[in-house]
Amino acid sequence: MSGTLRISICDPDETSRESLKKFLIGMDKVWLEADCSRYEFFREIVGETTPDVAIIAIDSDVDKALALVADISREHPTCGVIVASTQTDGQLILKAMRSGAREFLNSPVQLDELMGALDRVSSSGSSSGQRSKTGVIIPIAGASGGVGATSIAVNMAVSLAQNPERSVVLVDLDLALGDADIFLDLMAEYTLLDVAQNISRLDLALLRKSLTKHHSGVYLLPRPVQIEDNASISEDDLRKVLGLLKASFSHVIVDLSKSYNRLDMVALEASTYILLLTQLDLPCLRNVVRLLASFERYEGVAERVKVVVNRAGLERSQISHEKAEQTIGGEIFARISNNYTVISECRNNGLSLLEQAPKAAITQQISELGEKFSGDSAEAAETEEDGKEKKSWLNFLSK
Repeated sequence: MSGTLRISICDPDETSRESLKKFLIGMDKVWLEADCSRYEFFREIVGETTPDVAIIAIDSDVDKALALVADISREHPTCGVIVASTQTDGQLILKAMRSGAREFLNSPVQLDELMGALDRVSSSGSSSGQRSKTGVIIPIAGASGGVGATSIAVNMAVSLAQNPERSVVLVDLDLALGDADIFLDLMAEYTLLDVAQNISRLDLALLRKSLTKHHSGVYLLPRPVQIEDNASISEDDLRKVLGLLKASFSHVIVDLSKSYNRLDMVALEASTYILLLTQLDLPCLRNVVRLLASFERYEGVAERVKVVVNRAGLERSQISHEKAEQTIGGEIFARISNNYTVISECRNNGLSLLEQAPKAAITQQISELGEKFSGDSAEAAETEEDGKEKKSWLNFLSK
């Protein structure tokens, strides 16, 4: 099962419905989109929430339930329907399959059977052979404080959001001193703490209402208001928040803190790609090596890192591109030129680069960087990276 699987369930029996909900809420990479107790309402719910899987318990009214299965299968071919029943009659199973059900589960549903059914439905994809797409999570990390991670995160999010086919959310994970809201000149009603504390009661519709939308199209989930509230957000809470965001948005941009604390590591482990920002000076490049060595302890994390040089050309005394690659033992993925004056004006005015300086080189470079992680471009970039002879990030440590 890959990505986050969004599931809606319909079961008029409260006992079995609550039991099924407990199973689903406790499963990784599964999000309970909606639960319904009435067959006549479920068709509309599926139309509004477009889940990947619909689970329908048919015992309360078999004829009405199977008609519902047929309607959903016909109207929403990308939604896999799973039927559950206490009856094991072969004719009933055949009717359910002919109505469009992909799987048939015996009630009371057992966890291992449910997981197997979800995995098969997820792997089979839609009737057209296409699988449901989930978003990408891109943490923006810094090799030290002040390298411009927040500027890149905010402006890349704004750039990505210019395409109406994309949906972009920016999460400020610098829980103590985050200022993404300042960059976007937004006053948020709800914060990451509010969403994390209510995650078990949220669906995708309520989640979007908990976010603050910028006029560029970017949704913002800011850091908590009070610094002492930081400890109230658990690792499990953040995993669930990121899973729900990934199911709802095409791009989840996460502005990390510089402390690489427990929550930062959750975001890195959940990532699709990681942008590690550095400057061409020895302290930053040394930290890149240290960070990459640390990431090796987390399965798959180091392989997702793309090193990006920010403020290239800041000083003539900067280390050269070639020497920097030798130092970190790997390739630099992209370079963003220095334009501190424009960036400072943007931050102080609460404007994005696209608004303040749309033709500036830095604006174009950040837009091009974002395009590398959008749709087919992201897959092409990954394929290209896989095709190259990979250098060890740890070469420098062995010298």
